[in-house]
Amino acid sequence: MTSQLNVDTIVDKAGSGGTNVKIANTSVTVAEGGSGTTNTVQGLAKGWLNFNGTGTVAITDSFNIASITDNSTGDYTNTLSNPMNNSNFCYTALGGNTSGALSVRIENANNRSTTTIDLLSYNTSSQATDFADMNTLFHGDLA
Repeated sequence: MTSQLNVDTIVDKAGSGGTNVKIANTSVTVAEGGSGTTNTVQGLAKGWLNFNGTGTVAITDSFNIASITDNSTGDYTNTLSNPMNNSNFCYTALGGNTSGALSVRIENANNRSTTTIDLLSYNTSSQATDFADMNTLFHGDLA
């Protein structure tokens, strides 16, 4: 016999707000209003990072990021705290300055592993540039 738990809200013991939910070794699916479902474990971001890439590089906020290394102008290496299952994970990068035009991306495919990804940032003139607001997001399977 299977079990089903139906609740509207899960809160902490004090009843003051949300709480962490740990689901071990489970594939959870949630309907999104239609007949389709989403595997919530598979769909979660496995790491993200916001950092200031100018001057002395500084992490502003992050999840599953061990460190950020400033290799040179517009060249940074992100190191994950917990490795990905393989180097074929998905990532997104975006950055900019308050002074105007931006263009980021970009990873150096030769420096991508289960624990690191090398991000390169350029201005709209294709010159390597440090940006004040750099962001990366990682999706895939953790090891």
